[in-house]
Amino acid sequence: MPLSFLTADGGHDQPSDAAPTARHHAARDSEDHWWRPYRPGPWRVAIASLLLVIASYLLFAGVIVAAAGGLTGAGLSVGTAVLVIAGALRSLRMGVWVSGRGLRQVGLLRTVTVPWGRVGAVRTAQQPVKWLALPRTVQGQALVLQAADGAEPRTLITDHNADFLGRSDAFDLAADVVEDWATRSRG
Repeated sequence: MPLSFLTADGGHDQPSDAAPTARHHAARDSEDHWWRPYRPGPWRVAIASLLLVIASYLLFAGVIVAAAGGLTGAGLSVGTAVLVIAGALRSLRMGVWVSGRGLRQVGLLRTVTVPWGRVGAVRTAQQPVKWLALPRTVQGQALVLQAADGAEPRTLITDHNADFLGRSDAFDLAADVVEDWATRSRG
């Protein structure tokens, strides 16, 4: 079963580190085609896999509790498993997506879409960044979105997040592709 949300281009056979093709730039004409210019990193996939393993144990526990006659406990266990599965799948969707409409940053609990007309600049900057989204910060690179109205800059991706930790070449390529989309779409 193909998992199109795991591929960089929505399920097409393209190498994960390839630059966008004419097909991706043609997708700008389609307002509903969102494309992530990179694949989820190994840390993100490992975390999602661990969450799915935990969910399987919760589901198994729910079956055992239901067989023992505790329907309330079984329902609670199954409900928790469903929430864990939803969180794992959402964590795989997290990241930066681009389309003809604009730039979309998908987080665990919310999604922010910025139309290309409101994008002032997208650039790579050296700055303190969070390590795997934990409170600890380290010096690193970040892809920063500067809004056209002069609002506070928004960090889109960093070289120390779950997609790019230990993969600086992949970060550089993804940052270049997003910067290219911003330059072409604003111009």
